[in-house]
Amino acid sequence: MKTLNYITAFMLSLLTLTACNQAAKEEKKEVKPAAKVNDEVRLSKDQYRVTALQTGELEMRSLSNVIKANGAIDVPPENMVSISAPLGGYIKSYGLLPGQLIRKGQVIATIENPVFIDIQQEYLESQSRLEFLSLEYKRQEQLRKEDVNSAKTFQQVSSDYKMIQARMSGLEQKLSLIGINAKNLNSGKISKTSNLYSPINGFVTVSNATTGKYVNPTDVIFELANKSEMHLALNVYEKDADKIKVGQTIKFALANETAYNRNAKVFLIGKSTGTEGTVPVHCHLPDAGNPALFPGMYAKALIATTYQSVPSLPADAIVQSDGVDYIFIQTAAGTKGFTFKMIPVKKGIEQEGYVEVILPDNFNRQSAIVLKGAYTLLSAMKNVEE
Repeated sequence: MKTLNYITAFMLSLLTLTACNQAAKEEKKEVKPAAKVNDEVRLSKDQYRVTALQTGELEMRSLSNVIKANGAIDVPPENMVSISAPLGGYIKSYGLLPGQLIRKGQVIATIENPVFIDIQQEYLESQSRLEFLSLEYKRQEQLRKEDVNSAKTFQQVSSDYKMIQARMSGLEQKLSLIGINAKNLNSGKISKTSNLYSPINGFVTVSNATTGKYVNPTDVIFELANKSEMHLALNVYEKDADKIKVGQTIKFALANETAYNRNAKVFLIGKSTGTEGTVPVHCHLPDAGNPALFPGMYAKALIATTYQSVPSLPADAIVQSDGVDYIFIQTAAGTKGFTFKMIPVKKGIEQEGYVEVILPDNFNRQSAIVLKGAYTLLSAMKNVEE
């Protein structure tokens, strides 16, 4: 009886093990590798009508290789001026605001400084001394010719005369520096203020003036710019710099503009690169006096380098899947529907909504290519795969 129980237990264990192995095999049989993605999609007549696909042939178009660059409206260094008070002082009055037009020689500020009084006083005293020494020099010179006075006396007077001349010359330069005309001091009228004058025609870009404020000689009170020589300064990556030529016309737009409707012409290409690996490219502006343009305005440019006729398609005809670019061609059309095949391509030059396509070697250029609705076909293909 006990032996019979052992046999029964063994048989149950064997059946259980067999059942487990069979379940494992069935489970393993259900796990299959993913099917290979199909490169074709089929639409019924109704689907084709609803999607409103458009097909056409590959066309040859003259596209240019375009370099994109950023920069700003700029003016040459000689057309920008920083105004300071050479000897410092207090701002007595000013009448300039940023954006205000100015003309050369216009008074832009009045500076007050006690030092101005000392310089003028010293100049007038030296002028009187010069007049005296001038007469004395002539008298001693005549006496020396007659051998009446000693050579030492004449040399001393001559030295004093030359020293006072040098002092007068230096004081005249100081007066000119602070904006005071030395000739106006002949009347003996001394002023505690001096004027700052604009050295150029242009407009004010920066104003740091405040009435009563003390300014040091190194402080910039105004910054002025002459718009007549404004130009476009671009930064082009060094790998593209050799593709640009002097005299080349470019298209650019301001920061708030979408259309590149403004023109400029390259007149200077830098010979060294900056810290970001870019080369400066300077372009003339035909309308530099345009009131809408100001120094410092951000600009973006398109620089066309080469024109060539290449096989092209509208940008909407090219789709991307898993990092690869594709187009669709129509391979069949009949009562059962329409069939489209996905072809891998590479993109080249892009310009004005068209893209150069680099096709497989065995591609039939007479194929009907889907020009509109390519993304619809890609979505349909993805849905079928899922």
